[in-house]
Amino acid sequence: MLRCAWATSAPEYVAYHDEEWGVPLHGDDALFERLCLEAFQSGLSWITILRKRPAFRAAFDGFAIDAVAAFTDEDRARLLADAGIVRNRAKIDAAIGNARAAQQLPGGLSELLWSFAPPGPRARPATLADVPATSPGSVAMARELKRRGFVFVGPTTAYALMQATGMVDDHVTGCFRASLPEDDATSP
Repeated sequence: MLRCAWATSAPEYVAYHDEEWGVPLHGDDALFERLCLEAFQSGLSWITILRKRPAFRAAFDGFAIDAVAAFTDEDRARLLADAGIVRNRAKIDAAIGNARAAQQLPGGLSELLWSFAPPGPRARPATLADVPATSPGSVAMARELKRRGFVFVGPTTAYALMQATGMVDDHVTGCFRASLPEDDATSP
């Protein structure tokens, strides 16, 4: 079975590519999880995040926005001591602060993020070299998220989020996922 070349080096990548990456994902908490994981990935390999994902979910109460927004200094200390996750103070603080910012969104996080999805189909990338790191939509998304108080949400992180959650479909030509009908998921 042909896959995007990035997805073949580890079983975790294969499962993530085959079951999640590029599948439309909706729901405030589900998208909050992905936003947090993309931020935690910054400067690290994605395989590190995938392997730590169960620990992240446990540490961050399943990425329930209201639960994370209520985290205290004691929770912050607990997270900084948790070897199962990425123990980066700025990223932990970003997750907590972003949960609080998400609570303030009138229509919710899902509505805001999906408002930046490009309309209609677009040309599928032929190779990984044709996959961009950012897009006008990711630049606009990052700008709006920052305006609303979110941090660790630059254009590259926003584009990775758009790819991961099916807002854009960057499965390359020839990948078996490119020929499947669009799924719609509310959680991984």
